[in-house]
Amino acid sequence: MQIEDTELDAVKIITPRRFGDARGFFAETWNARAFAELGIEAEFVQDNHSLSEMAGTIRGLHFQAPPHGQAKLVRCGRGRLFDVAVDIRAGSPTYGRWTGAELSAENGRMLWIPEGFAHGFVTCEPATEIVYKCTGFYAPEADGGVRWDSCGIDWGLTGEPILSEKDATAPQLADFETPFTGGTSQA
Repeated sequence: MQIEDTELDAVKIITPRRFGDARGFFAETWNARAFAELGIEAEFVQDNHSLSEMAGTIRGLHFQAPPHGQAKLVRCGRGRLFDVAVDIRAGSPTYGRWTGAELSAENGRMLWIPEGFAHGFVTCEPATEIVYKCTGFYAPEADGGVRWDSCGIDWGLTGEPILSEKDATAPQLADFETPFTGGTSQA
């Protein structure tokens, strides 16, 4: 496995090794021991899978507030997307900054997003699927978001995005009161 730092030191790009032949490939996308050796220790409790039919679909920026925070290991199962993490930890030296990576079925890259970061993505191809592991169960009362266009993210859009009502009306980062502090969740 290869691990790369991003502009936000807690967020990592991980590329699993692929073993291929004429049939296709095999890749181990999660191994607790191998990830611990990379400095990432997580106990996943839920896997999520979503399909976006249209290119230019933005989902996010989402998070789960403490005590129901979630770290995520995100990958693309089909198609191509631009995946983004925004630091929303009050007191963090990188508060409000973002980092992103292109994830595709072809490149096999994954993004590790710890608690305290909002997560979102834009699809770059039709019928794009995203698959991600979460360290916490979904809790509707802890569901939160930041407006997709309030963090200075270059989404690479050529037209208007396709958004849910929830994402279109999420609070601006400037008006947002974060439940996270300095790299750890508030209890």
